Amino acid sequence: MAALSVVLSFPPIAVPITPEITVHFSQLPIFVAGIITGPVGGLVTGAIGGLYMGLTKIPFIVGGLAILGLSTGFFGKRVRPLYACLLAWLVQAPYVVVTDYVWLAIFLGKTSQAAWAFVTSIMVVLTIEAVIGAALAEVVVSYLKRIGITWSM
Repeated sequence: MAALSVVLSFPPIAVPITPEITVHFSQLPIFVAGIITGPVGGLVTGAIGGLYMGLTKIPFIVGGLAILGLSTGFFGKRVRPLYACLLAWLVQAPYVVVTDYVWLAIFLGKTSQAAWAFVTSIMVVLTIEAVIGAALAEVVVSYLKRIGITWSM
């Protein structure tokens, strides 16, 4: 699942919106792993799945995707997959806002206004991706459970 997360972050599967922003589906395997395997499996899948982007773009991505997987696994044991994924995104979102702002403003030297503009645009894109990924995870997890594929840590 972690490898699939990396693959789903590349074109042509990832759709470029601007040179800096693409819509990708790397959250989907993290969502599915969290729901099927639980919090630990989600955390591991998210962390490993974020390694490539963490090494090539923003290093904080690894932590964010680990939080996403952990949270999905936690909520996945309590509510249906669609809601688990959306709740996990709500847990991850503050981390993304803070770390992306820090990366842009402090490490890349962007002005505060430019950093906030970029963070705002990326949060819109990430929210759209989370909603699409959550809907797809609902379908995938339903299918996997129907054919008997489950595993908990």
